[in-house]
This record gives sequence, C-alpha cells and structure tokens, in this order.
Amino acid sequence: MTTTTAVPAADRDGRTPALPPATGPAVPPAEPTAPRPGREVYRDALVELMRRDERVVCLDSDTGLFNGVEWGEEGSRYVNVGIAEQALMGVAAGLAKAGRIPYVNTMATFAATRALEAVKLDIALNNLPVRIVATHGGLSAGHLGATHHSLEDLGVMRMLPNMTVITPADGPSTSELLAQAHALPGPVYVRLGRKATADLPPDVAPAVIGRAQRLREGPAATLVAVGSLPVLTALDAADRLAQEGIEVTVLNMHTVKPLDTEALTTAARRPGGIVTVEEHWAAGGLASAVAESVCGLGRGCAVRPVAVGDHFAAGTGGHGHLLFRNGITSDAVVAHVRNALHSPVPA
Repeated sequence: MTTTTAVPAADRDGRTPALPPATGPAVPPAEPTAPRPGREVYRDALVELMRRDERVVCLDSDTGLFNGVEWGEEGSRYVNVGIAEQALMGVAAGLAKAGRIPYVNTMATFAATRALEAVKLDIALNNLPVRIVATHGGLSAGHLGATHHSLEDLGVMRMLPNMTVITPADGPSTSELLAQAHALPGPVYVRLGRKATADLPPDVAPAVIGRAQRLREGPAATLVAVGSLPVLTALDAADRLAQEGIEVTVLNMHTVKPLDTEALTTAARRPGGIVTVEEHWAAGGLASAVAESVCGLGRGCAVRPVAVGDHFAAGTGGHGHLLFRNGITSDAVVAHVRNALHSPVPA
C-alpha cells in the first residue's frame, strides 16, 4: 500500500510551512489562550515596570496580590503597610512629593471611602503622580457582601480635581491603559475586577485614555458601557437588537474622566438616544457623567441608565449573579432601546 503526505498550503504571507516530522507522535494544535484577570495582568506589568523605572514604588495593603513574586533587586521598593488604607495614601503622597511614582494597591471600596480624605487632601489637592490601582471593583467581590461592594468609587473619584479615572474592560486593555497612565503627570485611579472575564473582540482598536473605544457601529442608538461585564452585556444586547433589525453603536467608555465628549456629541444625535451600562449606583457614575456632558451640548437626548438603583445591592453571591439580581442585564438594555425608538425625545 502506498502512503502519501499532504503538503500544507502556503500561509497568508505566501510562505509554505515546514512539514511535520515523518515519525513520532503528532503535535496537538495550540490551545487558545485563556483570558487572565486584569489584576494579574497589572501585577506582572508593574513588576516589569519597576525593573525599567527606578522611580516606581509598589505600596501594598496586605492584598495578597504580590504573594510569590520574585522581586530580586526591586524588593526594596515593595512596601506592605498592612490594612491601613489612609496611611497608605499618605505614604504614597510623601513618596510622590519626593520624586517617586507610587502604585497603591487596595480594594476599590476602601480606596474610595475609607481612605477618601487622604486621597482628596494628600494626593488630589497636590496633583501628585500617585496611581491608585483598586481591585474588586463594582460587584466583583459580591461574595463578601455589602462591605466589599464598590458602587460609589467612579463617582467619588471623578469628582476630585486633577484625578484621571480609568476602568479597563479586559486584560489587553489593562496593559494598554496602564502604560499610558504611567506617563501622566497627576493622580490616576484604575478600577479593576477580581476574576478573569472574556476579552474584547481582537479586531477593535487599542484603548486610548480619554477616547471611547468603538466596538460596534449602528445608527439607531448608542450603548455606552464601562467595565468588563457591562461592556460584554452591551455587546450581547447589540447582537440581540441586530436580530430585530436594530443596529446600535457600542462604546467602551473605559475613561470616565476625562470623558470623550466628542463621541457623545455624535451619540446624542441618534434617534434612540444613549443607554449607559455600569456596575455602579445610577447616581454619580457613568450615567451621571454622560448626562452632564449631553446636557452641556444643549441637545434633547435622553440618557437611560442600566445601573444599580438607589439601594444597596440585593444579595450576596457571585459577580454575574449579583449583576442579574440588580438589573444589569442585556434584557434591560434591549428594553431601553426599544422604548426609546418608540418614544424618542424631541430635539
């Protein structure tokens, strides 16, 4: 019996790949890379940044994120101050005043509430280059209950003068936005989640601080989302609406401050208005920021929020479970768009 070996076709660059070995076990195809939690992407990026920039100091509040890190010569620039968030911010301000670039690590609700006075007076007032990297944002620490839900942090931080506020939606954009934030002269608040979530589609343009990331284009309405699961919720809603013949634009508003007002100017002209999606209280967060911006444009555009209402988050449990229980769903987004198209606000 005669055997033949198939020759692989040329790849996209016109090159013919080498043939596999004639003997030995077949090599299985590479498994797709699983998404990584944004906080782990951040941790690894920070360790590398510390090797390249001697000004960088890592200040920890006993988060456990850096357990097992091989610091090497950079170990002297890792300081664990313990569970003392106000002191953490004061130490960061002092180091920044002395020419260092501190990266402060804590949970989102502790950064925005327990340590707020120090953030306001020590860091923001003095416009110091402190990077506050807050994990467990939104409802991602839902299993720990209301004490660890962070539904106020975006509103609190965006109100502080000099503060830049960013929320990466996946691992790749975490790397992109952190690299850009490092070069900013003033304070930065970075909100991260807890566990891994699906990455955004690979063909989207890279995230840029201050510029909304356009994930989908459509003329009927605009969905403006912030954070990993809200962005995925908006994309799912857009898919469902497309099945009904309703094409909408989806914007990942990863930068809550400074807000991309140019993108919102275009969004305000669409007949279905704007629907915001966030894991935050409806007051003070993305919905409020977008409404303030649209109001300043002088256009009759409704901003319909999909967010947690004026109550503490219902229940204790997993991240997705709590989003569902508190109405952060694609059902809610789809309903808002349908209602808006049936009863548009006059211009």
